[in-house]
Amino acid sequence: MTQITQANGDIFNMEANAKLVKKAARIVAQLTTSQKNNLLTDMAKAIEHDSENIIAENAKDISSGREKGLTTAMLDRLLLTQQGIVDIANAIREIVTLTDPVGDIANLSLRPNGMQVGKMRIPLGVIAMIYESRPNVTAEAAALCIKSGNAVILRGGSEAIFSNIALAKCLHKVLDEQGIDRNIVSVIPDTSRRVIEQLLKQRDSIDLVIPRGGEGLISYVTEHSQIPVIQHFKGVCHLFIDKYADLTKAVNILINGKTQRPSACNALETLIVHQDIAEQFLPLAAKALAESAQVKVHACEKSLSYFDGASLATTDDYHAEYLAQEIAVKIVSSFDNAIEHINEFTSDHTEVIVSQDISRTQKFVRAINSSVVMVNASSRFSDGGQLGLGSEIGISTSKLHAYGPMGLSALTTEKFVVLGDGQVRG
Repeated sequence: MTQITQANGDIFNMEANAKLVKKAARIVAQLTTSQKNNLLTDMAKAIEHDSENIIAENAKDISSGREKGLTTAMLDRLLLTQQGIVDIANAIREIVTLTDPVGDIANLSLRPNGMQVGKMRIPLGVIAMIYESRPNVTAEAAALCIKSGNAVILRGGSEAIFSNIALAKCLHKVLDEQGIDRNIVSVIPDTSRRVIEQLLKQRDSIDLVIPRGGEGLISYVTEHSQIPVIQHFKGVCHLFIDKYADLTKAVNILINGKTQRPSACNALETLIVHQDIAEQFLPLAAKALAESAQVKVHACEKSLSYFDGASLATTDDYHAEYLAQEIAVKIVSSFDNAIEHINEFTSDHTEVIVSQDISRTQKFVRAINSSVVMVNASSRFSDGGQLGLGSEIGISTSKLHAYGPMGLSALTTEKFVVLGDGQVRG
């Protein structure tokens, strides 16, 4: 077993920790819905009660992040305000209101021999989350795992270590008060890359790894893990303005998708415009982008003249997840060319079409296989809460075993349940 020495001189043993979490997973799997809801309700209260300390610890992370030169987008994800603490607590309370999927039996059918066969939802077991920035993930992922009957190992980035530890103390305090094994929620205090290497080898204790963060992190986890991985790759989200688009809707959806929160993975990164409507739409788009947030534009040769100060787009721009007030623009000659462009540069996250032609929107939905496909609606709705799932643990861009925003049900699997009355096989 590899032993990792922390800054304070203590030894953190990843293999031993994973075994403790696996043992604790048996406990959380047996908690009733009422017990889980009471636990989460008290956790929300504890986080609010300790908000002053959490914000103070978060300030250390923000200060350190500025010294390290973190981007504006990263600092935005990292920051916890008083309202941010309230939002975390409310997100946990929302999870309390969600239907518990554990124990649900679906598709119960009667076989010719009189047996009844169905499938029951059960927890996955131990879920490991590896993520960057976003300290709210620490609390919300823990809450989602508890509600779905799973234990969780949380390994946040070094940029949020003080915030994550402060939140973990709140969760552990409640677990201790209720006499429940605190290893149900394990927040790894070691921020070295070596601890990730060790974590990814614990296939006897961990059932699933979910990485959330930059493309480099997710690629590293996917390449090195001995445990199944659900990927949350970058969000290169496209907006296609069809020649039959309503211009007012198109401008509103563009501005909301690009400028409301550009650091979010469901923010727009590429605007595609049908050539037949470009002359009408692009002047409106250029004016709105300049007025709303002075968005930097990388435009193709055909669209370059519509934008003041735009730069010529390159292939890298069409691959880019800017996470900033920045966008790539492309004029296409046909509907099929738009589909081709999206399929070439997609990250399988979210794609949007604006069109009043139902046959063309239906064709778009069929032709694009990203995890979320939208018609005449902002990409910013590509979110578990907005889609009715409640809080999400991530947006999967892997087609197995979950795809798109992952809510409670995606954190369970199914086992067959057979109800008989003495039947034997002849």
